[in-house]
Amino acid sequence: MSASEVAPVRKPTDKEIRLVIAASSAGTIFEWYDFFIYGTLFTLIGAAFFPSDNETLQVLLVWAGFAIGFGFRPLGAVLFGFLGDRLGRKYTFLVTVTLMGIATAGVGLVPSAASIGLWAPFIVILLRIMQGLALGGEYGGAAIYVAEHAPKEKRGFYTSFIQASVVGGFALSIIVVLACRALFPADVFAEWGWRVPFLLSIVLLGISLWMRLKLSESPVFVAMKKAGETASNPFVESFTYPGNKKRIFVALFGVTGVLTTIWYTAFFSSLSFLQKDMRLDEFVVEMILLAVGLVSMGFYLAVGKWSDRVGRRKPILVGAVAMLVLMFPIFWAMGSLANPGLTSAAERSPVVVSGSQCTTDPFADLFDREQTECGKILEALTASGVMYDRVEAESLSLTVGGQDVALEPEWSDNSNARRAGIQAALTQQGFDFSPQTPPLANIMGIFGLVLVLAALSALTFGSVAALLSEMFPPRIRYSSMSIPYHIGAGYLGGFLPLIAGFIVARSGDLYAGLWYTWVVVAFGTVVAWWGLPSGAPTDFKERALP
Repeated sequence: MSASEVAPVRKPTDKEIRLVIAASSAGTIFEWYDFFIYGTLFTLIGAAFFPSDNETLQVLLVWAGFAIGFGFRPLGAVLFGFLGDRLGRKYTFLVTVTLMGIATAGVGLVPSAASIGLWAPFIVILLRIMQGLALGGEYGGAAIYVAEHAPKEKRGFYTSFIQASVVGGFALSIIVVLACRALFPADVFAEWGWRVPFLLSIVLLGISLWMRLKLSESPVFVAMKKAGETASNPFVESFTYPGNKKRIFVALFGVTGVLTTIWYTAFFSSLSFLQKDMRLDEFVVEMILLAVGLVSMGFYLAVGKWSDRVGRRKPILVGAVAMLVLMFPIFWAMGSLANPGLTSAAERSPVVVSGSQCTTDPFADLFDREQTECGKILEALTASGVMYDRVEAESLSLTVGGQDVALEPEWSDNSNARRAGIQAALTQQGFDFSPQTPPLANIMGIFGLVLVLAALSALTFGSVAALLSEMFPPRIRYSSMSIPYHIGAGYLGGFLPLIAGFIVARSGDLYAGLWYTWVVVAFGTVVAWWGLPSGAPTDFKERALP
């Protein structure tokens, strides 16, 4: 056992702990706001920076930009984890929040693709990379900073404020978007008003820096530094410390893989599904998710406090198993409540596409590949949120409820005319493609269903900051917990909208993308059951090595 694990650690006062929780949580809210504002405004981001006549491709390109930011989170975890374990927790996440604020404000200043062409998406992607690097260092710093100030018996509860702050960032992004929509006429907001939420990051950055500069260094890090026990190369030691490879594997798949796919399914998959596929009015969707976000923040605190009594393993397993059972029924029910006309029409008048080479290539336009005529019809149906069946045949045909739809020649080379024509034909069969504002009872039902998803997210996420802090030795804690967390969150979670969207585009089944979440959660549940310790929480020094 190293000296750092037995060195005396100064006990923070209650006032210091309250300041630590407030400043760390506020900074986390602001930083996740910066990251989530991109996803909240995904439709306008696509129109400004990734314009395409192919609506499916445009959405996929937006989610690809979203994924790229996540893809660089592991590199940020390595870089800032190294600095956090070598130089200290406090100043490292001061750097990360500054980088995030500057990068987010930058997105609001980038000219549109109509003005500067391909430079626009290139610059946006570069800024997303900067955001990903910053976020790779932020979460580990904030989580460890609070965990190392908290008494053991309240560590789950105190660190759960960090988890709730992630949802707080999402809720803040929606609040700001709604406020801007109220301030600006619709055409002005679509033209340039959407940039204001990005530019607001400069103000939030100033507040966050002011709060965090008032903090002192973590007492655990101070004790390690005084004892001369800080790691010389935290990245290397993360993979050479006895038993750490197993801990990293469990943290990656059994903890992060589970929590991150459930989180993004609950908040971003539901956002995209309701807004794009079910055509709910944007304001209605944003209000539902805002209400869910605000209410569910309390769930994270309750789960964190509960984990202090029952351990970290039990809430994660309960939430993961429940997600496997409930996810598909919840989304089926949401579809029925959100757009009853579209759902009932699909059941009453099934859509069948017949033809040869009947598959769609979502990225055909991007890579200048020729889409088959059948694939063009499938793409238009997917962009319209219409489920279909495919039948192999020599000639191309589209039937709705057994009746043939005339395929006009001009549809072949004009995606807008093709989509409009198909929607017009389906409208005659009872399909409704207008923006939906369902009855209040339906809206409340959707709210309840998304709230269940948020509760499952809280079960798998609420105690994680405490769990990961307890899993790894203090001298390499920042690196050891950040690396698996951000690989899992960056790739398994960050690529979820893109992968799920691609699966839907290829299959024509609006719910097929959920299988990605189901498989990742199922595997992670097995790993968590095998690798996470049961019983009451314990400090790392008290835990027997595998």
